[in-house]
Amino acid sequence: MDLTHFDQEGRARMVDVSDKAETARVAVAHGKVTMKPETLERIRSGLIAKGDVLAVAQVAGIMAAKQTAQLIPMCHPLAITGAKLEFKLVEPGEVEIEASVKVYGKTGVEMEALTAVSVAALTIYDMCKAIDKTMTIGEIYLVEKSGGKSGHFVR
Repeated sequence: MDLTHFDQEGRARMVDVSDKAETARVAVAHGKVTMKPETLERIRSGLIAKGDVLAVAQVAGIMAAKQTAQLIPMCHPLAITGAKLEFKLVEPGEVEIEASVKVYGKTGVEMEALTAVSVAALTIYDMCKAIDKTMTIGEIYLVEKSGGKSGHFVR
């Protein structure tokens, strides 16, 4: 399979999707923030001085999904029809993040889902960094995508 973001001369380009069919497309991404058990307990109990960590991370992730084309140079601006983030608190000290993004369009929303997870994770870090500088962000990956010519993918 050729890399589609390069032209004949090897220069970067935005893929022309003019002739592609519009279809319902969905992408789901996953990520994780690992932290001290005490930090997780403070998130769970609502004892983080900056506020409700997961509520703010949820809004940040949705906003990020909508702004992906501003951040990733070759992404097409998309009229996202749905974006949802879910968080799972896992003992002893992890917040798992799942983002689901939908669009009816000519190109997929994998980058939007991955961006949503990434920014939600960064937001959790930002809101908790005063009490836990050891947090790590990781395991960000595409879980599933559907719609379009390449079909359905499940990790």
